[in-house]
Amino acid sequence: MMIDPPIDKLVDNIGCKYALVCLVSRRTRFLLDKKPDMLNSSGDTAVSYAAKEIYTNKVRLAYED
Repeated sequence: MMIDPPIDKLVDNIGCKYALVCLVSRRTRFLLDKKPDMLNSSGDTAVSYAAKEIYTNKVRLAYED
């Protein structure tokens, strides 16, 4: 169970649970494939690191029309 950052604050930040799951999974996959050194230095799991980036607005959701 993820405690930090809180899930309800992440949903409020993104606006939709489905969009949050898509964004976290996409960012997690990117981190695992392209930036594994970032994960090794932080000590967090890829999902936790991605969630923290979203919580601190380092990664944002962009909608396309």
